[in-house]
Amino acid sequence: MNTTNVRWPSSLWAAVTPSGPELPELIGTQQADVIVIGAGFTGLSTALHLREAGVDVAVVEAAEPGWGASGRNNGQVIPTLSRPDPEDIIAKHGAVGERFVAMLRDSASVLFDVVQKYKIEAEHEQSGWVQPVHSPGRIRIAERRVKQWSKFGAPVELLSRQQVGDMTGSDAWYGGFWNKTGGHVNPLALARGLARAALGLGARIYARSPAISFERRNDKWIVKTAKGEISGRALVMATNAYSGEFSRSLVPEIATEVMPVLSWQMSTQPLSDNVRKTIILGRQAVSDTHGELYFARYDARNRLITGGAVLGPGSKVERIKARVTERLQRLWPQIGDVSFDYVWNGYVGMTADFLPRIHRLGPNAYGWTGCNGRAVALTIPLGRELAKAVQGVPESELALPFTEPVTYVAHGLLRKIAPWMLLLYRHRDAQELGKGNSFELLPWAERILATRRR
Repeated sequence: MNTTNVRWPSSLWAAVTPSGPELPELIGTQQADVIVIGAGFTGLSTALHLREAGVDVAVVEAAEPGWGASGRNNGQVIPTLSRPDPEDIIAKHGAVGERFVAMLRDSASVLFDVVQKYKIEAEHEQSGWVQPVHSPGRIRIAERRVKQWSKFGAPVELLSRQQVGDMTGSDAWYGGFWNKTGGHVNPLALARGLARAALGLGARIYARSPAISFERRNDKWIVKTAKGEISGRALVMATNAYSGEFSRSLVPEIATEVMPVLSWQMSTQPLSDNVRKTIILGRQAVSDTHGELYFARYDARNRLITGGAVLGPGSKVERIKARVTERLQRLWPQIGDVSFDYVWNGYVGMTADFLPRIHRLGPNAYGWTGCNGRAVALTIPLGRELAKAVQGVPESELALPFTEPVTYVAHGLLRKIAPWMLLLYRHRDAQELGKGNSFELLPWAERILATRRR
C-alpha cells in the first residue's frame, strides 16, 4: 500500500482531536535495543513501559499513531473478553490463564491510571461498563459473569431489569452485568497522547514507514521499510487486525489467523440536556448481549456514539444510518429525530474462539492479534507485559498465554464470507426474543468459519 494515499477516516475522533506529534520517516540505517512494529495502543504502551524502565525503543508505524483500529473504535473501555469468561481462560491456559484473568480484571484501571499519570487529554470517563441482556434467557450470562468475576475480585454487580432501566433510560432489556471500573475514552486522543508520552520519555517513533519484512541476522532483528532498515536485540509485532494491510508477507502466520471484520461507528449530533438526562443517565459505556451488538456511550460533547453492521449492495452509510436510527428510537423513544454527523469504520480482529493470540516469533520476539472487540482496555496492560517479556522477565511471571499460530484455511475466501455471519446472529437474536425465523441460514456457515489448520 502506498502510504502517500493513506487518509485519516472521516471520523468524529479525527474531527475533534488535536493533531498528533510531528514524526519522521524511517530513512537509512538505524538501531535500537527493542523494535516495535505498529503505533496503536499495544505498540505505544509497550514503548512507554520500556522507556519507563530505561530501555532504548523505536516504533515503526505504517501510517500515523492511532491510524488503524486504535483510533477508529467506539472507545469503550471494557475489562473483560467478549465471550470467554475466567473459567474458560483458565481451563485453556492453566496458571498463566489465571495471571491473564488478573490482568483483564485490572485492565480498565491500568488504562485510566496511565491517562492520569501522563495527563493525557483523552476525554476519559471511568463511569463503568454495563452489559444489558436482551432476552430473559440471557440473564444467565450476567449471572455467570458476576459469579466468576467476583471470585477474582472484580467490582461487578448483577442488575435487575428495573436497575438496568433506571441506568439506561430504556425498558428494552431484562437485567444485566455492571463492571464499575470500565468507562470510555476518545481513542484517537488516547493513541496520540500515548505517543507524546513515549516520545517525552525518549522513545523514537517513525511514521509513514510500513514494515516490509523482518528477519533474524547475526543475533539481531532487522526490520526493513521502503526507505530504510532498523536493527535491534528484540522485536514486538503489534499490528493486530491490520497485520496484512500494508504487506501481506510481513507476518502471514498472524495476519491469517485473525479475521478482520469491518465495524461501523457513528455519532449523533449533540443531544439536548433534557433528552441526555433520560438516556444512559450515568454516562456509562453500554454494550449488550445481542449477537448483532447494540452499543452506545456519550462523548465529551454529549453526542451518542453508537454503530452497527450492514451488508449487501447500495449506500452502506445511508443504510446504516436508517438501521441505527430505527434501533435508537426503539430503545429510547424519547430521543426523537436522530441525525448523524459522522459515520466511519475500521477493522476488528476476530478469532474463532474469541480469545486473543499471543506468540513467540523467535528469540526475544513476540507478537499478538485478536482483540475481538476488547482492545481498548486489553492493550495497555498487554503492552506492559510485552515490555517485561523483551526485558527477560521469566514467563512464569508474565500474564501472557503463549500459543502457536493457527491460521484460517482459505483465509481470503473466508474474509469475504465472514461478514455474512451477521445474518446468523440476527437470526439467533430474533429466535431468543420469540420472533421466529426471519430467514433460513444453513449451519455450514458456522462450520466453515470454524475450520482451522496449523
